Amino acid sequence: MQTYKKFLLVAAATLAFTTSAFAVETLKMGVQGANPPFNSKDASGQASGFDVEIGKALCAKMKVECEVVIADWDGIIPALVDNKFDFLISSMSITEERSKLVDFTTPYYSNKLQFVAAKTADIKTDKASIRDSLLGKTLGTQASTQSSVWLQENLGMDITLRLYDSQEAAFTDLAAGHVDAVLADKYVAYEWLKSDAGMNFEFKGDAVLDNDKMGIAVRLNDPLRARLNLAIKEIIEDGTYKKINDKYFPFSIL
Repeated sequence: MQTYKKFLLVAAATLAFTTSAFAVETLKMGVQGANPPFNSKDASGQASGFDVEIGKALCAKMKVECEVVIADWDGIIPALVDNKFDFLISSMSITEERSKLVDFTTPYYSNKLQFVAAKTADIKTDKASIRDSLLGKTLGTQASTQSSVWLQENLGMDITLRLYDSQEAAFTDLAAGHVDAVLADKYVAYEWLKSDAGMNFEFKGDAVLDNDKMGIAVRLNDPLRARLNLAIKEIIEDGTYKKINDKYFPFSIL
């Protein structure tokens, strides 16, 4: 009887060790889910888009399982800090203010900010003309973004500014004629301009902010940052990044 009990204990210990040895780490990645083509919800409510595919490719390189968590933009950094997910990949600009709250990886793409308005609208965005061109106009953009910061810092009291929970909502108001123009991430606007809703609209002038770097956020001092940086380097080197890029854009956004 004693021998049988010992056998059961050894078997249980062996099983526990084996299960532990083959357990796969699971990481949760946070996305907004309302910023196509970078992140949005498909018909079944699942997150999809460039950010999601890049995040999954990084998880594959790190040999971990990936679980997507959708969070509202306004609370997305607090959700990361509160351990709702392990890393945040949602087309977030690397800024000094945000870097006090989270750590960022090396950039995984570069963004530009550009105005979008009706094709018939006479809007000039060069430095000499932009203030007079937009004086008294109503402009829209997503809240808590580089676009909203740029508009407030550069045009201030010269405009009426409407802030939205998502970029999609800003474009909806633009199409409805409730705002005269929208300042948006160029690649997000590029996707909207291809849609039926955006067919009568166009980019106005050149980008007002160039080389806006997007990073993946992790909690402060989290060693996951180094693992993600290595994975970013690997998917760029082996061509995985380019395949995902080319699926969404006919040009490189790196």
